[in-house]
Amino acid sequence: MNNNHNNRRITRNRPGIVLLVTVVLLVVLATLGYTFSSRVAAQRHRNQYIIDYSKARYACDSAVKYALATLEDIDPQPVSRPNEPDFSDLFALDDIEYHELLAEWSIGPVASPSSEDKAPSDMVDLDGVDKLGPGASGTTGVNSFDSMSIRGPYGALWPFVTEPAEFEIGSATVRIEIEDENAKYPLGWALLDDAKIKREVDAGFVTFCEMARLDSGQIDAVVEQLAQVGEIRPFKQQFKAITKMVTVPVKTTSTSRSRTTRTPRTKSQRKAISASQQASEQTEHFAKIFHSSLIDAEALAKPTIVTEDRKESPLKYIGMWGSRTVNINTAPRHVLEAAFVFGGNQVEIAEAIIQLRKENVLATIEELKDKLFRFSDSIDKCAPYITTTSRFFTIKITAVSGAAKASSIIAVTKDGDTVKQIASMNG
Repeated sequence: MNNNHNNRRITRNRPGIVLLVTVVLLVVLATLGYTFSSRVAAQRHRNQYIIDYSKARYACDSAVKYALATLEDIDPQPVSRPNEPDFSDLFALDDIEYHELLAEWSIGPVASPSSEDKAPSDMVDLDGVDKLGPGASGTTGVNSFDSMSIRGPYGALWPFVTEPAEFEIGSATVRIEIEDENAKYPLGWALLDDAKIKREVDAGFVTFCEMARLDSGQIDAVVEQLAQVGEIRPFKQQFKAITKMVTVPVKTTSTSRSRTTRTPRTKSQRKAISASQQASEQTEHFAKIFHSSLIDAEALAKPTIVTEDRKESPLKYIGMWGSRTVNINTAPRHVLEAAFVFGGNQVEIAEAIIQLRKENVLATIEELKDKLFRFSDSIDKCAPYITTTSRFFTIKITAVSGAAKASSIIAVTKDGDTVKQIASMNG
């Protein structure tokens, strides 16, 4: 009797059991289907990213070759800016002060740059290239507050040597930026280990850092990092030709009768090393070490001023590639003051240079001394640290294809038509 009752109950519940099993199966199948489709989509995304990155990398490498080849034929020269606000103090202005400066200069007539004053655009002269920078939102020389922007020493925004260029290579969009490294504060100066100029080294570094809006804690952190770098290798400002003993192999004449293995013979000889060779070796070394984990570049790159139109950070004004001199025609005020701390009267000299270079480029240090004769002794002391012509540049290239981006930064020195690559970084 009980068995019949149980059988009837099971028979009544059978549709529910079947339904439950069906639901479970459907959930399992749906989960498996979703997992499988997600993995397929992820794999497709990875494959597409690899393809996009390959295209971006190829475009970036092609642009590097082009930029290096083009730079050989270029001799960038600063432009005359007599009736324009100077770029020197932009780093120190907040948003309100910046717009007040633009408003002040837009009231009166602002001279439109003549053809001979325009920045050399052939550095990245490409067919169909869109020039970016000040001209993208308006050019100085227009008597309008909204369209006005402040040109740098070469006509483009500081520290660009020419307007950044943007163009297409295949499916990738490429952007080329060339910056004047001699317009920045050489970080190696803070490592100069000479008791005679120790006070000036420290004062110049602190002057630069404070004017770049670094607080005392940030300055102490950078000083500590530089101390670690200094333990690895000292930074020198000037070099003299030297000779040193080196070991070289001696060529020996082998005979077929000799069956024994002999240790290669060597001898010591003197080798002359020029000052330029030593300077080049130091530059290559510090270009690498300044971009190592010993220096917290992210902290220096942290913006101190962020607005819709501007983004200012201390790193923007620091030479991280082993440069040793500052171009007085292209450096902003806080870099100039840090350079002239080595001779004194830095505030007065920096202000005088800013006013002089608006009219005409200072061709030589002797010309600067003639025009500022009362500061000639101070300028003489600073001669090893300053120049009137930039020879150190960085080329920054970014290529974007789809969701992938490839980048390269190349530090180069340019002596006449000769361009020498110092160091490079890929991202």
